[in-house]
Amino acid sequence: METFAALADPTRRQIVEMLAAGELAAGDIASRFKMSAPAVSQHLKTLKAARLVRVRVDAQRRIYSIDPEGIEGVEAWLANIRRFWGPKLDALESALKAAAERDKENDGN
Repeated sequence: METFAALADPTRRQIVEMLAAGELAAGDIASRFKMSAPAVSQHLKTLKAARLVRVRVDAQRRIYSIDPEGIEGVEAWLANIRRFWGPKLDALESALKAAAERDKENDGN
């Protein structure tokens, strides 16, 4: 999934976290990193391609914000994972509690 490949990079994760607080101009994003503006621009391009951020033009500035559709895709993927693992983890918890109870009973004998 292209989304998770984009999020594999710590700089891109940091950009997404920044944008979660509100939209920012490309220059404002770049000023928060110790790398060239073109390097930050490449990160933004990757995030845009992964549909994690979107951009709008405001005069000479490019304003970036979170792309809700891309984030919803991540949430849907996570929901599928939770549906799979939730019951399995509940069953494991029950089995561990039962084993602990048996151990407690055996220790008392």
